[in-house]
Parts: sequence; structure tokens; C-alpha cells
Amino acid sequence: MKAAYITQQGSPDVLTFGDQPDPQPSPGQLLVKITASAINPIDTYIRSGAISLPIEFPYIPGCDFAGTIEAVGDEVTRFQPGDRVWGSNQSLFGRQGTLAERIAVGEEWAYPIPKNMTDEQAAAGALTGITAHLGLRLHGNLQGGNYLFVHGGSGGVGSMVIQFAKAIGAKVMTTAGTDEKRQLCRDLGADAVADYKSPTLDDDIRAFAEDNGGLDFWWETQREPDLERTIPLMKKRGRIVLMAGRDAKPQFTMGPFYVNDLRLVGFAMFNATPDEQREAAEEMNRWFDEGHWAPQIGRRFPLREAAAAHQLQEENTLQKAGTLSGKIIVTPDS
Repeated sequence: MKAAYITQQGSPDVLTFGDQPDPQPSPGQLLVKITASAINPIDTYIRSGAISLPIEFPYIPGCDFAGTIEAVGDEVTRFQPGDRVWGSNQSLFGRQGTLAERIAVGEEWAYPIPKNMTDEQAAAGALTGITAHLGLRLHGNLQGGNYLFVHGGSGGVGSMVIQFAKAIGAKVMTTAGTDEKRQLCRDLGADAVADYKSPTLDDDIRAFAEDNGGLDFWWETQREPDLERTIPLMKKRGRIVLMAGRDAKPQFTMGPFYVNDLRLVGFAMFNATPDEQREAAEEMNRWFDEGHWAPQIGRRFPLREAAAAHQLQEENTLQKAGTLSGKIIVTPDS
């Protein structure tokens, strides 16, 4: 099969397009012909070596996939050949990545694609959608009527947070850097949208949550979170959920934090169990069928141009190029 793989870590140009052995499904696995995969920041971190993980070369990156089952191993009970499936959590802990024409994946990491969802949509919503769902439901216990703020509502995770929070029944405020991106956030359902560079942003957040006595939920997407600024904007027993800032070392005054019963929760979706991720996927599928959300696709690349796809993701994650709204999708060349 054709795949994009690396034999050493480094810049995007270490990605090679070429032949790799076809995977064979072991007991409990599905052989999936991939029709779409998506690029995530973590894929670029592993490829570059910015995150130190034990990997074996040649290494195929890629967490997200969508495709059609070609064969099933013994002990598979939930799927059969011909089923369309999507999933994430690949390329980690010894699992094969998804920048390839085929993948052997444990059935516990695969979910049915809704009838009216395209394979590209399924791949685009995988990691970002499960991340958003876990943060809102499992870790943050978001409830209908809660007031939530999330930075960067046009981004991969931010756009999912907006749509899922609205599906739950929350009030949502977000930020974006351009008029076009702010309109996108409104189209996704945000109740209030501000320019993240605005000098009155904190006053705008206070006004948004004034009737509620403050924010119930702050979803932090920034690499350098300012908790000293965030805490005064929170309502008693509010939750601050962190999913970014790996190297950040924020400082904040403890008094206003603990006397208001605030909670600070960090999480990574890869720590969630197969059952926890499956529960998230099932509700995501139901919400899609009910019309509550749709993934945002920004760019498409053929598999042979995976290096360019990684370059674009890296420019927008690390260099803040601002040239991407939505997910990068990679499809097989034929």
C-alpha cells in the first residue's frame, strides 16, 4: 500500500510518500480502506520530535480516519465488511497511523459513520470532536443554561466546543481574529463573538455573563493561559478546563480561586478509555443526525502531498499564520 511515513524525526520534509506493507487484521481488529484522514497539531509534534514518545521507524503518523471495512479479524462483533467507520487515537502507543491507504484498527476505536455524513466530515470531526466532548461532558460536566467562554471559536477544537455546548443548551461566547472568522462563529451558534485583540474583551465577557453572575465554564485553548485574568470572570463553582499550554507555567493568586470553589481541570483525549471515547462518539453521531453540528474543513491534500499538509498545520499552530479555518483533510491518491 502507499503511505506517508518517516524514518527519522524532523521538519515536514522528512515525510516520505512510498510503499509500506499492507496491514493484516489480528483478532479483534478491522481492516479499513481509508478514504479520508485529518491532520492534527499532535501529528506534527510527534513527527518533529517536539513530543518525546517511543516510536518505531518507519513510522506512519495520523490519528484520525474514515473509511470502509474490507475485512474483520476473529472476535470482531460490532462490525462487518462493507461498514463505513470513523475513529481517532491511532499512531500512538504502538498503533499504526492513518496517513496510508489501509489501516488495521481495533474495533474498540471505531464507530459507525452516520448515513448522511461524508467520510471527509467523519475524519475532520474525529479527534477535535472527541476532545471537545470529553472536555465538556466527562471533565467539565457542562449543563444546559451554563455560560461558557472559549478562545478561538473558528479553530478545530473551538468550533466543536461551540456546537457541542449549544447542543447541550449552554450560552456560548467566543473570540476570533477577523470579521470572516467571527461570522463563522456566529454561524456555528455562538451567542456572542468578540475580537480576541479587543482592549475591552474582559469587560465584554463580564457583560455577557452578568445575568449569570459570571462564567460557569472557561475552555482554555491558549498556549500561555492567563489564569490571573480568568479567575475573576468565573462564577462560584465554575470550571476552567485546560487542553493546551504544555510548557506554560502560569501563576495566579490562590485566594480568589479556592474561596469561590473553582475547579481547574487538565486533560488529554488520549488518556480516555475506549468506552469513554465510544460514549462520546455515539452522542456525536446522534447530534449530527439531529443537525446540531458539522465539521469545518479548511484544506484538502492528496496523500502524496502529506508533507505540505503538515507544513500548513505547523505554520498555523506554531507560527500563528492565520491562513487556516477548519481541518486539513488528506485523501488517497486514487
